[in-house]
Amino acid sequence: MENDLNPRLSVGRVDWWSILIYAALVLAGWLNIYAAVYDDRHASIFDLSQRYGMQLVWVGVSAFMAVSILLIDAKYYHILAYPLYWGTILILVGVLFFGKEVNGAKSWIMIGPVALQPTEFVKFTTSLALARYMSSYTFDIHRPHDLLRVGAIIGLPVLIVMLQNDTGSALVYGSFLFMFYREGFNRWVYVVLIMVVSLFVFSFLLDPAALLIVLLLVCVISEGLTNGYWRSKLIYVAALTLFVALLYMLLPMLGGSISLHTAILVGVVLSLGLVAAYAYRYKVRNVLMFVLFFFGSLAFTYSIDYAFDNILQTHQQKRILDLLGLESDLKGWGYNVNQSKIAIGSGGFSGKGFLEGTQTKFNFVPEQSTDFIFCTVGEEWGFLGSALVIVLFGILILRLVRMGERQMEPFGRIYCYCVASIFFFHVLVNIGMTIGLMPVIGIPLPFFSYGGSSMIAFTVLLFVAIRLDSAKNELTL
Repeated sequence: MENDLNPRLSVGRVDWWSILIYAALVLAGWLNIYAAVYDDRHASIFDLSQRYGMQLVWVGVSAFMAVSILLIDAKYYHILAYPLYWGTILILVGVLFFGKEVNGAKSWIMIGPVALQPTEFVKFTTSLALARYMSSYTFDIHRPHDLLRVGAIIGLPVLIVMLQNDTGSALVYGSFLFMFYREGFNRWVYVVLIMVVSLFVFSFLLDPAALLIVLLLVCVISEGLTNGYWRSKLIYVAALTLFVALLYMLLPMLGGSISLHTAILVGVVLSLGLVAAYAYRYKVRNVLMFVLFFFGSLAFTYSIDYAFDNILQTHQQKRILDLLGLESDLKGWGYNVNQSKIAIGSGGFSGKGFLEGTQTKFNFVPEQSTDFIFCTVGEEWGFLGSALVIVLFGILILRLVRMGERQMEPFGRIYCYCVASIFFFHVLVNIGMTIGLMPVIGIPLPFFSYGGSSMIAFTVLLFVAIRLDSAKNELTL
């Protein structure tokens, strides 16, 4: 009988279903790259002068990497976590000085004829570093000192990637919030983040007075759900409404003028005394928290216009406005997404058939073999094929979560959740932007988008998780 503490790979422990799904996705991705750039002059699918030929090379390199990862003792991923992290950070810094700029982002390094994007590999090393630090016995996710260190591990590559002008890749690191949730991070942080995103969106869709009313009602209802005493909430809202109505209607009669937004704001500020008396009377200590939350949210909404106009670049502003339906330019900034939706919609239920897509064949869809590769899936494979691809990704992500949950120590669990979070973010955003539900931020679809860096990096991310899963009974770190 085989000893469970044997560090050698046990074939029976390997998650072969995940490997099978990986192989299916890689094969489907390669065929779709072939379909996206196919022409009669280069009909051979093995033509190395074309993207699909080079992608086959990267698939071969990834397969070699996958086998090598499975043969390496799992303990080395724990041991090498920090050296690999700092090594890739140094490479990222080097890219700032010696890198090649592509599409406005200086995030590529040239090794002979081969271009590599180091930021794809830093996602892997950051996941390892997080798993190493957060799995230490002294780590406490509720301790500020530990959270600062975790923030530094994530923030350093984010800062460097932002300096490379690669905002899309920087946003991927936000996906680690899913892992933090599993590890017991403060739930209120997620409430605040949801509020921030909601305020950002509604600040464009609502006028200032309507936004102020919505914000006030959210705070009042939240306080009611927390503390009860609904009668006092109704009295407060009724009194505030009466005061604002009188102020808004009577002041113009006295020769003054006031906007509805200002009238509401004046009413809220003047009512703070009543709010304080209510909190003291009923011994409700967290009322101050909701008051601070209201004014903090209000300050944030006032800062959105400045940030939008002075921090975001023009193309980023236009993409957000187009996504929210506030502006439209089908021949300008909205061209990519519009052509993408046309291509996917033209596929119908069962698709046009392999190599029969006209939108991709005649180059109507830009970046059709990289960021917008899902258009080829939608056009040639239709709803059925698209749904199958999404289901396969969903199963793979769920299996990664399952790998994490059956780990016997936190290092493997944290790493598996990091990988699941990264895959989920990439799939959600990439497919979402091709159908107009997400802003275009230029990140690849795992195993589908053309590129050696992403193919190898995603393979390494996945197979290290598979190796840790196969060794869950072997690690004695």
